[in-house]
Amino acid sequence: MADFEWVFLDGSIVRAHQHSTVAASSVTEQIGKSRGGNTTKIHLAVDSGGLPICFDLSEGQRNDIVHVESLVEQLEEINTVICDKGYDSKAFRDFVRRKGGKTVIAKRNCGQDISKDTMDWCLYKYRHLIENAFARIKHYLAISSRYEKLERNYANMVSLAFMLMWLPMYC
Repeated sequence: MADFEWVFLDGSIVRAHQHSTVAASSVTEQIGKSRGGNTTKIHLAVDSGGLPICFDLSEGQRNDIVHVESLVEQLEEINTVICDKGYDSKAFRDFVRRKGGKTVIAKRNCGQDISKDTMDWCLYKYRHLIENAFARIKHYLAISSRYEKLERNYANMVSLAFMLMWLPMYC
């Protein structure tokens, strides 16, 4: 059972193999094309134990804030949402507040003087839990270099990797 006291959100980019981009369909299959090559971004939410709760896929060049509301919508309950500077937006903070939760998000400086007392930095340091989740699934070659042509197949591989993270909780 997931612990929803703290929920950490972040995104990570994976390279798509050159042969994964030739699917015979008109949709993008969540593979973005940029100067860095073909990439897919995994948007992930983990619980306070560092175990994955839900995820979305997007093109690699998409901003993290675009998919954050769909991740929050998938959560069963919302208490505290912890994110990095990429999610700093008044609209997102208000969205979480309307859902009954609070946010711990580092503010972007943007040339303004921001007080260090505005957030819980001790709780923010636990963001390593989501980075560890990404590090664990990227050990699987099928995840770290996307070979799958179709989005649904890649999503199934990512789901399988996340299920393997949950397995020790039940054995």
